[in-house]
Amino acid sequence: MTRKPPTGISRWLFRMPIGLYRLRLGWLLGNRFLLLHHIGRKSGLPRQAVVEVVTRNGACFVVASGFGEQSQWYQNVMAHPDLDITFGTRRVAVHAKRLGVDEAAEAMRAYTREHPKAAARLASYMGFHGPDAVEQVAHEIPFVELCPR
Repeated sequence: MTRKPPTGISRWLFRMPIGLYRLRLGWLLGNRFLLLHHIGRKSGLPRQAVVEVVTRNGACFVVASGFGEQSQWYQNVMAHPDLDITFGTRRVAVHAKRLGVDEAAEAMRAYTREHPKAAARLASYMGFHGPDAVEQVAHEIPFVELCPR
C-alpha cells in the first residue's frame, strides 16, 4: 500500500528543495538527497525532482519512489532512463534501471542500518507497520539504481 502523490500545498512543500538546487545550494541537503533532471514522458519537456538517496553502490545511487509507480518522476525516468542528476554541486549523466525485489530489499536494509529512525518513519508514513515494515517497503515500492554512463 503506497500513498498517493501529494497535491496542493503538500506538493509545493515536497518540491521546495528544487529551489535550493536552482540556487546552487543543493549541498545544504547533504549527501542524503539528489536532484533528478529528467524528461517528461508525454510532453518531452525538462522536469526536475528531488529524491532521497537510499544507499550508494560505489558510483551508483539507489533511490526509491515512495509514491509507487504512479509517481510522475518514476514514470518519466522509466520512459527515458538516460538522465542527469545533481548530487551536491556535481551534475552527472546517469542511466536508470529498476532493481529487482532482492536488490531493493538489500538497499532498504542498508538504509535501515544507516538511518534506523528515518527508515521506521518512512515505512510508517507509507502505511507499512509491524516488525517487517521496512521489508514490506522493498516489496511494494519501486527502487531505481542510477549509475554513471
